[in-house]
Amino acid sequence: MKSHVRSQDYRFAVANIRKLSRSLIHRGFSALLVALVAIGPIIGLSGCAGYVTQAGSTGQPGTPGAGVLSASPNSLSFGNVAVGSSATQSVSVTNTGAAAVNISQATVTGSAFSIVGGNPSSSIPVGQSTTVQIRFAPQSSGAATGNLTVTSDASNSPLTISFGGTGTQPGLTISPASLNFNNVTVGQSSSQNVTLTNSGNADLTLNLATISGSGFGMSGLSLPRTLTASQSLTFSVQFTPSSTAAASGSIQFTDNAPGSPQTLTMTGSAVAANSTLTANPGSVNFGNVVVGSTSTQTITLTNSGTVSVTVNQVSTTGAGFSTSGITAGQSIAAGGSASFTARFAPTAAGTASGNITLTTSAANPTVSIALSGTGTQGTLAANPSSINFGSLLVGSSGSVSVTLSNPGTAPVAISAASITGSSFSMAGLTVPQSINPGQTSSFTVTFSPTAAGTASGTVSITSNAPGSPLNISLSGSGTTTQAQLTISPTSVAFSSVNVGSNATQSVTLTNTGNASLNITAATIAGSGYSMSLAAPLTINAGQNTTFTVTFAPASAGSVSGSITITSNAPGSPATISLGGTGVQAQIAASPSSVSFGNVVVGTSNSQAVTLTNNGNATLTFSQVTVTGAGFSVTGLSTATTIAAGGRATFNAVFAPASIGTVNGSIALVTNGSPAQLTISLTGTGQAATYVLGANPTSLNFGTVAVGSSTSLGVTLSNTGNSNITISGVTVSGTGFSASGVTSGLILTPGQAATLTVQFAPAGTGTSTGSVSVASNATSSPTTIPLSGASHSVTLSWTASTSAGVSGYYVYRGTISGQYTKLNPAAPVSTTQLTFTDTSVQSGTTYYYAVTAVDSSNVESTYSNQATATIP
Repeated sequence: MKSHVRSQDYRFAVANIRKLSRSLIHRGFSALLVALVAIGPIIGLSGCAGYVTQAGSTGQPGTPGAGVLSASPNSLSFGNVAVGSSATQSVSVTNTGAAAVNISQATVTGSAFSIVGGNPSSSIPVGQSTTVQIRFAPQSSGAATGNLTVTSDASNSPLTISFGGTGTQPGLTISPASLNFNNVTVGQSSSQNVTLTNSGNADLTLNLATISGSGFGMSGLSLPRTLTASQSLTFSVQFTPSSTAAASGSIQFTDNAPGSPQTLTMTGSAVAANSTLTANPGSVNFGNVVVGSTSTQTITLTNSGTVSVTVNQVSTTGAGFSTSGITAGQSIAAGGSASFTARFAPTAAGTASGNITLTTSAANPTVSIALSGTGTQGTLAANPSSINFGSLLVGSSGSVSVTLSNPGTAPVAISAASITGSSFSMAGLTVPQSINPGQTSSFTVTFSPTAAGTASGTVSITSNAPGSPLNISLSGSGTTTQAQLTISPTSVAFSSVNVGSNATQSVTLTNTGNASLNITAATIAGSGYSMSLAAPLTINAGQNTTFTVTFAPASAGSVSGSITITSNAPGSPATISLGGTGVQAQIAASPSSVSFGNVVVGTSNSQAVTLTNNGNATLTFSQVTVTGAGFSVTGLSTATTIAAGGRATFNAVFAPASIGTVNGSIALVTNGSPAQLTISLTGTGQAATYVLGANPTSLNFGTVAVGSSTSLGVTLSNTGNSNITISGVTVSGTGFSASGVTSGLILTPGQAATLTVQFAPAGTGTSTGSVSVASNATSSPTTIPLSGASHSVTLSWTASTSAGVSGYYVYRGTISGQYTKLNPAAPVSTTQLTFTDTSVQSGTTYYYAVTAVDSSNVESTYSNQATATIP
């Protein structure tokens, strides 16, 4: 705000603007200046809420003719000073005012600070100074602060000079604070680490470490040594006892830390030297060893003591176990070792266990070594173990496959094989061969009768298995009449059948022989299989019969089965293999329940649910039912199908019509498992809220120069749960404008937009206004108060009395006596004698002076200085 201040309030006498002529200045300017001080031109100052001070003011409102004190420096920093020492600095107190200053009191606060010289005198003349010496002598470590306060009749009394410094001091921390060495064997050594840390804030100098106590020693500590603050070092302390007596000792540290010397205490106890005998390994497992062979392992005995050990007795238990290389009376030297051999030679198949027990002179008189192993042996078995071919037509043949297996634990070596009996033969058995444990080998035995009558024989197999040779008895008979059973098909495959349904296939039995076929038994095996064939049943020569086989799976998965038919036909019993797969859909939902949380009444929320068919059949839906007010589904109906292993996604929707919590469900009835799947639903209807927030809630642009502008932003945020629609933005107040937010803008919940407000003052003074944002918010309009100012300073002076003056230049600075020309382009007219400065900023003190200039642009010296402080 520009306004001229009344002269009686702010004007004061100043020196006349100097003569332009160098000769005048040289001849008698001083005398002329003195004469013109009282009657010469006056420079005045006016401004917006500002105040004027004399040169030298520290910024407080000035009183013409009063003294003013200033300090140089106006604060003291002593930095780091060791505890017990001190540092001294000086501060100069100067009277920069227009009258002598009378000092009534000078006090120091802060226990570590004191005045040690140059106490301020009782009176300081104008322009004079006095020097005060301040000492910082810390008594403890850490930061310290204080003040020197000078109370006087100066216009800016009291004058305060602040102090700061840090006391420094080293500290020694020993970790651990004591050492305890327990049960150390005489003649042996035990070590522990010790850490020394500088816990202070100054360098720690370790000068000496003195150790005492029998058996104690240290290593890794080289002194003298300096540790900086927080630095550590670690060294080792050893205890080597020479006897079993209790021991104590200490280490004494000499350093520059408080409490020096510091002491680390140590204690120790010793046990007598002895001899201990250990076995490696401590137990032996021989694993699998073939019956009749031997396995060995080496065991080492070690004497870890200080005297020799004598083995007094060696005993071994357990079938098949033995030792060699170790005998009673054997000696093992201190620190020495001896090895011997353990053996396992199983005589029978199976697991065996035992022990080797040594009785010795060691501190542990008994050493026991556990033994274990497994004897392995091959076993030969035949399936079938005997063969009856039944009755075969003379001139025909029948074959049976025989499987040899080894259910034992070692390989079986077959060395020979032979067959006896008329009309019997075998093929496919290779000799020699080896059958490993769990493996099999097959061959074929054939009966080809050449005459009517019974026949018998034997297959004999020689091997290394127990009970060799293995004999398989053979029998059969030749006949001229015989029934023959032919089955079609010989295997039945049902493929895929839905669980809960069934499938049927037909099988035909035909008697292709020349005698009646008598079926004495017919059985079926396998879950879900059934048949219509019943025994007994007779089929005449050349005739047939048909029966049905049904598969009705009770669960999903592959199912195998068989039909066994016993008759008088060769090769009885006959077997028909069955196979089928039960298929079923399986339904699962993710998520298995849906929580919609809070949903505004009148809107809706949708969440996806994924249905997965983990079965092996297509999933179909016979019913989709939704319960609960406001709940519904989209993307799912009874027409939906999901292939095996597939998935489908639908949406559960909540559109509340009223406020409150609603529970519901989606029930799905399918052909899968489970037959009905229920997905629980929950949600809460919530009332709509329309809240538009502004941050900041007001804008203060501070001081802005006329002709320039400043912009500030306001964040408009939708903190409600419903959309906010902006319907208008209105700005009031001179110089204010807004942009960035326009009518029709929609803010969703949680969304924000930036409103930019600009202040461009056209004139000086304080401006206020507001920005109003109209919307559908409950508290609309949202109003943001605006404020700003544009300050100016108006200078006026009396005309120079010197001849040849053509104008005046105005100077300004923020440091007293240091100026910059404000009107370099053209001087102020001699008829104007005023100047307005519109570029000032709030919170700043400005210093002004004026010069006169002639037509040759030669300037006079500066006028008196005027001061303005902008609020």
